[in-house]
Amino acid sequence: MDNQSTGAASPSPSSPPTVLVTGATGFLGANLVAGLNALGYPVRALHRHTSRFDGLEGLEYEPVLGDLLDPASLRAAMEGVDWVFHAAAVADYWRTPPEILYRVNVEGTRHVMAIALESGVRRVVFTSSVAALGVPPDDRPLNEEATFNLPPHRFPYGHSKHLAEQIVQVFVTRGLEAVIVNPAVIIGPRDHHFISGSLIRAVYRRQVPVAPPGGTNYVAVEDVVAGHLAAIQRGRPGERYILAGENLTYREMFRIVAEVVGVPPPRWTLPRPLVGPLALAVDLLNRVWPGHLPIDGNQIRLSGRFLYFDGSKARQELGLGPPTPFREAVRAAFQWYREHGDL
Repeated sequence: MDNQSTGAASPSPSSPPTVLVTGATGFLGANLVAGLNALGYPVRALHRHTSRFDGLEGLEYEPVLGDLLDPASLRAAMEGVDWVFHAAAVADYWRTPPEILYRVNVEGTRHVMAIALESGVRRVVFTSSVAALGVPPDDRPLNEEATFNLPPHRFPYGHSKHLAEQIVQVFVTRGLEAVIVNPAVIIGPRDHHFISGSLIRAVYRRQVPVAPPGGTNYVAVEDVVAGHLAAIQRGRPGERYILAGENLTYREMFRIVAEVVGVPPPRWTLPRPLVGPLALAVDLLNRVWPGHLPIDGNQIRLSGRFLYFDGSKARQELGLGPPTPFREAVRAAFQWYREHGDL
């Protein structure tokens, strides 16, 4: 019986799968390598010439030079590979021009899926994002049935992930066993690039004078790794699985982070009517100031919404346990930053 009909893709105990992780030097990728190390699986870590290896400190892996936009390098990296975790993406979208974001997140995904199918890879897990689900029209938590519903220019990152998911689905129809996972905001160790860890650093440095009026979902990186490992073994090809933790208002989130790092929380919440004008002001400043702010207007606009998500499908179908409390995830990340001198 074939794997697609059963949803099973586990190797025999005597022959562990060879695994390729794209984006292995990034926050999630490094934690995936750690999770695969714990299972004893041979790991190939795809990296570029410019990659930092700090996040992979203490881990075992075979470094493989490659680039999502270089199909030949991907073909060499996937030779003899059983599983692929495609975690590489432009995640710091507020620091990256949209044309680069789309090229990497969309065309890069097309290359990975095409070469995985060509190379006979047994299974692929594509790391999408809850950003691909759009925003809830009524502030209720979104599930996997949600569809991206924003103008692309208002959230290029979410739109790029939405387009990448469509590409994955095309290759599923061609016979590729690919599963999509949609993590919420990931918190935890090994985030050297300060993707979501930037909020911990900002609170620690007392750079957050006011909390936005909305909220979102936060998930511990170890839970996201567990979701990826479960998805590659038990996920149904073509299905999406939201990997979620706690839904928190930004005020609640900043309060917890402040308590963990030992500083006062923001005293005020931004009045909702000021979200739009502030976003416009940030957009204008980013256009005229060459240094750019560490945030863009679209992030501010979204911060006025309650971007909550429902992770029950992943827990039921993939057998995931209860989510790690947000406070524990922050504590682990903060401790790791302090140990590595990143704060």
